[in-house]
Amino acid sequence: MKFDALKDLMAFLSQAPTAWHATQQMGNRFAQQDFTPLYEEEKWDLKPGESYFVQRGGSLCAFVMPKQTPQCATILASHTDSPALKLKPHPVFIEHSLPFLRVETYGSPILATWLNRDLVIAGRVLISNGDGEVEEKLVFLESAPMLIPSLAIHLDRETNENPKKIDKQEQLCPLMGLGQGCHDPDAVFSALLSNEISHKTLLGFDLYLVPYESPRILGSDSSLLASYRLDNLVSAHAALLALLGAQKPSKETLQMAIFWNHEEIGSGTDEGASSPFFLDILKRISLSYKMGEEDFLRMKHASYFVSIDLAHAFHPNYKKKYDQKNAPAIGKGVVIKYNANHRYATNGVTAAKIVKTCLKEKIPYQSFASESNLACGSTVGSLTATRTGIPTVDIGIAQFSMHASRELIAIEDHLHLCKLLKSLMEC
Repeated sequence: MKFDALKDLMAFLSQAPTAWHATQQMGNRFAQQDFTPLYEEEKWDLKPGESYFVQRGGSLCAFVMPKQTPQCATILASHTDSPALKLKPHPVFIEHSLPFLRVETYGSPILATWLNRDLVIAGRVLISNGDGEVEEKLVFLESAPMLIPSLAIHLDRETNENPKKIDKQEQLCPLMGLGQGCHDPDAVFSALLSNEISHKTLLGFDLYLVPYESPRILGSDSSLLASYRLDNLVSAHAALLALLGAQKPSKETLQMAIFWNHEEIGSGTDEGASSPFFLDILKRISLSYKMGEEDFLRMKHASYFVSIDLAHAFHPNYKKKYDQKNAPAIGKGVVIKYNANHRYATNGVTAAKIVKTCLKEKIPYQSFASESNLACGSTVGSLTATRTGIPTVDIGIAQFSMHASRELIAIEDHLHLCKLLKSLMEC
């Protein structure tokens, strides 16, 4: 049966509402394809020609060992997190007998898109199991959807003319229900979790509100895909397929894919791109081949790091926000991202390999640079290039509604990205 990358992407999006769900799904995929799981606290016995993966919370790194001492590595990088609303440590409060949740923003979501939308709680909880040990469980509380109700236009006639700043403390609170006479906030929260998990003691949690609506194909020509977390799960999915589907490397090329958590909040965590997670793994691989420091440094210099993240598609309704000669069009292929101040890591040399591969494989490509009065975003690319010294390029595909609760891409762009990454992995 022919593999359907689009159906696989939609399934992946549906099963990965948070970074931890995403790495769980990827770990399952790798394990099914004979990648051996590794644990950082254990001693590794890596064998040439074998495949492995290691997970650190919402981050994951997978790699295929060459049969001989690696002379270079091809590394695909993306991130697993997305802007969201995170529950506070004591999330439930009761106002006029109605139970609400108190949240704070994770990253930079477009807040207005989260109002009047079905939301569910998802993430991880830490409990004490029957043996008294700490156990982590992933949850997706679809049995208890909720909504952040906005103020009626009758009470704010100017809301469409002069949109007001949303008060994150007071106006970004989901309504949980009618409360049924309960006046104990902790009891309300405990009852909510008990619908999904049985626990004696709740030790901790990292829970988010995420949109409940499923991914959907849109457009009169079925050319578009709408979903939460397209940024950046479409990149993670393409990198996942590339590593799983690529031919085994040459005798001296290390194939790797790294999926980082916490990019949306700056990467400055033990799971983020600023952490030693990736370099530690690269070093342990080199030690398994008994490589000296000189050989390790030479391998890094000869390697190629591909940072993959979404780009801003040119939006005809907001022309002044773009440099139209350097703005990528949705549906027109892979995007190579440039910035004079290296917020993106691309330079002429690292871009050349992408262009060469696209020309060879007949993959459409385009370039992106921001309008000169507007600062661009950032990716894991520059962080990694700075930390490792590995030549790095920033690429992606164009999307509408970046950081909204529901984003939009062209399906064909994702398929082109999948083809490009697989080709790069096989180079």
